[in-house]
Amino acid sequence: MTGLLTGAGRPDTTTAPAGLGRRLLRHQGFVVGLIGVVALLIVAVVGPSLVGDPDATRFTEQLLPPSARFPLGTDSAGRDVLARTVYGARVSLLAALVVFAITTTIGITVGVTAALAGGRIDAFLCRCCDVMLGLPSLVMALAIVGALGPGLTNLVLAMSLTGWAGLAKLCRSLALDCRHRGDVIAARMAGVSPTRIAVGHILPSVLVYGLISATLGLGETVLGLAGMSFLGLGVQPPTAEWGSMLNSSRIDLAVAPWLLIGPGVGLILIVTSVTLISDALRDCVDLKEMS
Repeated sequence: MTGLLTGAGRPDTTTAPAGLGRRLLRHQGFVVGLIGVVALLIVAVVGPSLVGDPDATRFTEQLLPPSARFPLGTDSAGRDVLARTVYGARVSLLAALVVFAITTTIGITVGVTAALAGGRIDAFLCRCCDVMLGLPSLVMALAIVGALGPGLTNLVLAMSLTGWAGLAKLCRSLALDCRHRGDVIAARMAGVSPTRIAVGHILPSVLVYGLISATLGLGETVLGLAGMSFLGLGVQPPTAEWGSMLNSSRIDLAVAPWLLIGPGVGLILIVTSVTLISDALRDCVDLKEMS
């Protein structure tokens, strides 16, 4: 692998993202997925100001079917399912993005640190990754939430602490490969400091691959958060969240199947959109351009 040098020995990292961006915009799956994600973000940001109070109870209007007044019907407490779905989108998406940001930061930091430090630090961090990978992440998350208590904050913390090891191992391998790249060797021969080499030459390439890899697991993160909330370990009533809404709808499912529409369609849409984007990234990334 070779890199283009500019200025004082820094790699030219502007061409690769631009080329990747053009390929992604020509990829039908990416465009469809991006539209889905943007639509959900708009709903999560703007939607709550357009609907009523998601926690307002109307005990004389319980389990009403979809109508002009209540497009998605009402639940067993007479609450507007559409309003709860819209508010739940904000909670579900925000939790998934926070977990994504934390796990990506930890994974890239640990991986790059292990590769560049070497020696005992590298061995210690690799053993930590092996231990984390040897245990099912959802089981570990269940144990952490069980110890800390149910709640969205504890759930996000548990998911964040158990989902970084695979990304860290990948970033370590990428960083080790980058150490033997032409621009990195040239920078060493020119007397560039190890810190500048790490930040200016190695980190940009690792960051691109790390973000792509983390995006591949974002759909699984969304489902994991919803599953935990479905079990009652995440958002607590009466706060609206897609997983907890699916859980509460089980009791009245036989007489009110419309309770599944809002949170169910929301989860399907976000997971499908993220999967399309992930597949497009995997299809369009060019190893030679990125290196």
